[in-house]
Amino acid sequence: MSPGSVALCLLLMQTGVYGFNIELDLEFIIDLLFSKAANQKHEDITQRAILNTTLQACRALALADGKDFSFPSQPFTVESVAAACRAPKSSKRFHQSIKFIQRMNRLVDSSHTSDPEYHFDNEKFTEGRRIITRGLEIIKASNKEMNFEAARERLGEITHPLQDFYTHSNWVELGNTLPNTNLIKSGTSIGNIAALSRATCRSCDGDDCTNNILEDIKQENILTSGYFGSSKPEGKCSHGGFFDKSKKIEPTGGINKDKMSAEHGHLHTAAANMAAAATSELLEDIRGAAGDKTFLQMMGMSGKALCFAIDTTGSMSDDIAAVRTVTSSIINSKVGTEDEPSLYILVPFNDPDFGPLMRTTDPNKFKNAINSLSATGGRDAPELSLSGLQLALTGAPPNSEIFLFTDAAAKDSRLRSTVNALIERTKTVVNFMITGGGLFRRRRQIGNDQQQQQSRLSASELQLYRDLAQTSGGQSIEVTKSELPEAVSIITESSSSSLVTLLQAARTPGKAENFTFTVDESVKNLTLYITGTSVTFTLISPSGVSQQSTDTTGSLITASQTVGNFKTLKLKSEVGLWEMKMVSTNPYTLKVVGESSIDFLFDFLEASEGLFGGFDVIDHRPRAGSNGTLLLTVTGSTSANVTEVVLVESSGSGNVNGNVTAVGGGDYLVQFSRVPSEEFVVLMRGQNSDGSSRSSGTFQRQSTSSIKASTVTVTVADTNRVFAPGETFSLPFSVKTSGAGGNFTIRATNDRGFTSTFPSSLVLDTGGSANGTVNLTAPVTTTSGTDVTLTIEAESPGGADTNYLVLRLAVLKTVTDFTEPMCELLSRQSNCTENSSLSTWTVSVQVTDGANGTGIDRVSLRQGNGTMNTSLAAGNENITLVSYTASCSSPIVELLVVDGVGNVGSCSYRSLSTKVVQSFLLCLGITILGLILPFEMGIN
Repeated sequence: MSPGSVALCLLLMQTGVYGFNIELDLEFIIDLLFSKAANQKHEDITQRAILNTTLQACRALALADGKDFSFPSQPFTVESVAAACRAPKSSKRFHQSIKFIQRMNRLVDSSHTSDPEYHFDNEKFTEGRRIITRGLEIIKASNKEMNFEAARERLGEITHPLQDFYTHSNWVELGNTLPNTNLIKSGTSIGNIAALSRATCRSCDGDDCTNNILEDIKQENILTSGYFGSSKPEGKCSHGGFFDKSKKIEPTGGINKDKMSAEHGHLHTAAANMAAAATSELLEDIRGAAGDKTFLQMMGMSGKALCFAIDTTGSMSDDIAAVRTVTSSIINSKVGTEDEPSLYILVPFNDPDFGPLMRTTDPNKFKNAINSLSATGGRDAPELSLSGLQLALTGAPPNSEIFLFTDAAAKDSRLRSTVNALIERTKTVVNFMITGGGLFRRRRQIGNDQQQQQSRLSASELQLYRDLAQTSGGQSIEVTKSELPEAVSIITESSSSSLVTLLQAARTPGKAENFTFTVDESVKNLTLYITGTSVTFTLISPSGVSQQSTDTTGSLITASQTVGNFKTLKLKSEVGLWEMKMVSTNPYTLKVVGESSIDFLFDFLEASEGLFGGFDVIDHRPRAGSNGTLLLTVTGSTSANVTEVVLVESSGSGNVNGNVTAVGGGDYLVQFSRVPSEEFVVLMRGQNSDGSSRSSGTFQRQSTSSIKASTVTVTVADTNRVFAPGETFSLPFSVKTSGAGGNFTIRATNDRGFTSTFPSSLVLDTGGSANGTVNLTAPVTTTSGTDVTLTIEAESPGGADTNYLVLRLAVLKTVTDFTEPMCELLSRQSNCTENSSLSTWTVSVQVTDGANGTGIDRVSLRQGNGTMNTSLAAGNENITLVSYTASCSSPIVELLVVDGVGNVGSCSYRSLSTKVVQSFLLCLGITILGLILPFEMGIN
């Protein structure tokens, strides 16, 4: 039995799955505030399956590396799984990935309320299975292209109908004890589906619906599901529940098992456990297609990404050399550690070109890409820096940190609002490394001659970079070419996977102001960054010791560095409340960071427009001029208690305190009487009391990127956001304002440069709305699995207010290969003796994908620690030959074979010991003798 099968069996045997309430949105806030342990919810069953499969992937990688692996105690948590996987610093990214998948799962109830195929209602079995298998195709193609955010989004969407199958159909009532595996396999039968004319239910006996499915349906193993709505065919079962009007139509009642109080609630636990096993089975299939390392990256169980956007024009040779040096330093020092980057991203830009985006998990490939950059061209000073940044923002994982190197102004400043939207949406930090001290050399062409030209960035051109850095929570570092090698030290320091922000502030214009920040026991490597000129300060420790900026011998600052406008201060470790007194009339920024496991995630919520009510996470700026609700999750600690959440206006002019309610599992619901009208950040304070002296006491954390509220909203109807190469995708959208009307400017941009059309403006009445459509065409050469980030912006008259919507679309070729690859044993040789460690065995296998398949993409070891080699068969590229040799002490091998579209096949082989071979031959001889002798004696 494979490890995946073992995991599946374990899930089936386990009871008490955390929570699974199909009709979630109606009681979203109630369920959060008052946990109903008996009812099991979509989100928690999804998390349980993710934690289980992640552990299996980590275990397989550990064993392959010859390391021990220990499962954590149950119930599993994000923190305990991250620790078991030897990646505790990844817990925040792991949390974030799970939350996003859960959110996309939950949104199905509000965005597809009236689509029965998304819930396996109305006997829509074929259509529901197609949603799952089509989504699975997208996930596998996206993972292959390392588009993990797109894969996570689709995973959340298909786990909802997969789980609904077990609570909305009669699969459990038919006596099945295992999941319906064919739900995730195209071209297979999922069961004998009831004909439209066939009756399936009788009316319930009052409130007793335990026996309302007809006996012949059960006896003949007929698959049916409840109808939901205001009508249904004669004799059919209803879904049931508060919102289902059809339950009052004969036959009355329902068959859903969504919760313990549902009509078939007596089977709720069995259905929920079955759904948990099915979700785990789905994840195992995705894991098999992707491979363990790629699967863990999709789940966020990995280090930070290292992302550079680099100007490659003629004057940038010194900058590129500095990037090469710091890249080699990071890779050489971090590879093999928990801080090893999980992804390496490079985006070159100049004028008139930018890109392509290079994304790899191989540090050596990244080194080679950096080393191959050359500084050429550049006839005028401005470059396409924001186009390059836009591509980096859409290609990097959320919560990444990007470093942009340039010595020129942005030629494409029109993209400023688009870049701002992407920064806010992805919560990505952007640091600008601007060289030349404001004086930059460019060559311009005059006839056949080149002439040296010097041009200075204007104040507004520099301010553009400073504003974007401030919005993202990054730095705008302005140094000379010779100073850059010193300034890039920030990149090495920022590469830590557990970096947290304690305080961040920017003042334009500068002014004298006192800032405070709390340092807790878990924080180490406390660092303070200042950008600006002519800035003085006084630093005061919790014990009252002070040190001024002019004092180079004080005890609070253990190391300092000043390069250009950028100052770095390393502070001594002291727990408690620190104070920083800043004095300057020039603009400045202040940022305090450290390394700690404790951090937080947050999303703003708004009332759902779906049938079930509740709240949805918003993908755009929160609504200005009204109250606000925020869902906050503490990561890295199971004992942290949030006591205060504040919306801090970036200008320092005011704060809005929230009303904090703990809702379990590290989640907090925070309600605000108003959302600030200007840019703000989220500040969290709390207590951590796990009993250890190293991580107890008061803590403080702050969000990095700033947020701005808006009176404008941009929305789209939920559509199947998938189109094929060569096709044009049409996306209707709506713009609404709660403020003044007028002519609103519309912008729609995409990171792939696909041809698009859209209205340049829409006219809205005061408090009104208007509709438009974006048409996007994918070139016929687009790679299957490509994700396209489309940003739609609406700007109010005069440009004072803007809001946006960021969407991910998938480009996917039609898949026709649904067949798993096949293995054929060619030979197996065994020299195994009783002293198995001194002998070996060998197996040779032929792997094919069929005449109409997409070919073998990858062969890997799922089990076994021997040596495997693969090669193409001579004269036939459709056949892959596999040879495997192992010690007899490792007698089992399982090969995992993946074809071009992610169909997964497996084959297992076992060595034969000398005794086994002898016994086999003896049995074979006796059998042959037993067949021959009677035949010769004429006995029939």
